[in-house]
Amino acid sequence: MGAKSKPKKAAARRAAPPRLVARAALPTRYGRFTIYGFAGRGPLEEAVALVHGSLQGGAPPLVRVHSQCLTGDVLASVRCDCRAQLELSLEKIGKARCGVLLYLPQEGRGIGLLNKLRAYELQDLGMDTVEANESLGFAADVREYRFSAEILKKLGARKIRLLSNNPEKVKQLEEAGIRVVERVPCQPRVCNVSRAYLKTKKAKMGHLLEGL
Repeated sequence: MGAKSKPKKAAARRAAPPRLVARAALPTRYGRFTIYGFAGRGPLEEAVALVHGSLQGGAPPLVRVHSQCLTGDVLASVRCDCRAQLELSLEKIGKARCGVLLYLPQEGRGIGLLNKLRAYELQDLGMDTVEANESLGFAADVREYRFSAEILKKLGARKIRLLSNNPEKVKQLEEAGIRVVERVPCQPRVCNVSRAYLKTKKAKMGHLLEGL
């Protein structure tokens, strides 16, 4: 049998300038936000931005760039910590002077919902999240953040404090022209079910996680 092919990473390309398609008030239990809808080239270049406070002048806003997770964010799965991170981010941004939460359709670290469910099947057979993605022919993480950076620029947030444990996200945003003046940890309480998932993130993907 021949050597296994290298997992595929999404091809890098220049992001289309984001086009604002809608804006509305969004009161939430975390505070009052304004929600913006942005579109780019296609369904993978769509996003919503929840903005709290004024982004004009003053200290850099607190920003979370969050990838969609149907199973976690909506269905309350504890296989991952996505919902806990989303709620923690909204709470922190709602209490900050100003901030932004970008919500992106990059399900399953960019492999899509159905492929993520296929990866779940492999995880049930004993693989970790990285092994499952690679077994399906993908890289561990195929997400890219150029479109996110262009949205932040359009909102006037070129210098930010980023809520993230992912150094790759920091790197990509800075390469796309966003200055990350501070990385703010986004580490909610660890659930026993998701502990192995988080350990894999730390050991194999370099995520900056404490206490695991």
